[in-house]
Amino acid sequence: MEQSIYKRVVLKISGEAMAGNVGYGIDPLTVDAIAREVKKSRETGVQIAMVVGGGNIWRGLAGSAKGMDRATADYMGMLATIMNSLALQDALEQYDVDTRVQTAIEMRQIAEPYIRRRAIRHLEKGRVVIFAAGTGNPYFSTDTTAALRAAEIEADVILMAKKNADGVYDCDPRNNPNAKKFKELDYIEVLQRGLAVMDSTATSLCMDNKIPMIVFSIDEPGNILKAVLGKDIGTIVGGNKN
Repeated sequence: MEQSIYKRVVLKISGEAMAGNVGYGIDPLTVDAIAREVKKSRETGVQIAMVVGGGNIWRGLAGSAKGMDRATADYMGMLATIMNSLALQDALEQYDVDTRVQTAIEMRQIAEPYIRRRAIRHLEKGRVVIFAAGTGNPYFSTDTTAALRAAEIEADVILMAKKNADGVYDCDPRNNPNAKKFKELDYIEVLQRGLAVMDSTATSLCMDNKIPMIVFSIDEPGNILKAVLGKDIGTIVGGNKN
């Protein structure tokens, strides 16, 4: 087994990826496939923390757009991320991968509270740590959670596993067959162009803390392992451009 080029990573998985081809909810076969890839990636020696979205179950912005109180809608979205995190934990433990879910909203019967030093200790012991419930605050996305947690645990990189996207384009390739895919980007370019990589809060946080990010497709089997090994896939954001 090749060794990872990173010591510690944050793997961000979109909620939509958890639904697989079903489009909604949690698809057990898809979650199982993700767990197998994380297990293989962990065997390269890298420490893996994970953040998963909740869009397959509930989107706070969608609820807010239909008249729901924004804070209430966002808290519901946080609960969705906890459901996804527990599903991932169960799948990983089926493959004998020690996993801990830490949640920003206290619910001791279900998961540990988020404590930075404890999370780092789990990682040092070879456990996978899944950060659930976002930052615990409304108005912040799981992209921002990934950026914040990566800074807190001093991760080397954020691996952004996207569904229906194999990198960053100058426009939506589904609508424009001539869309240009970027191999490398600076964070300031992402902000200036308004590219749909992650929200501006998360992008600024990564830029300020010099945390690079790799955007790649989760639809391609083996891509998580390739990203961990430093293979040339997707788009690198915030790396050292040649």
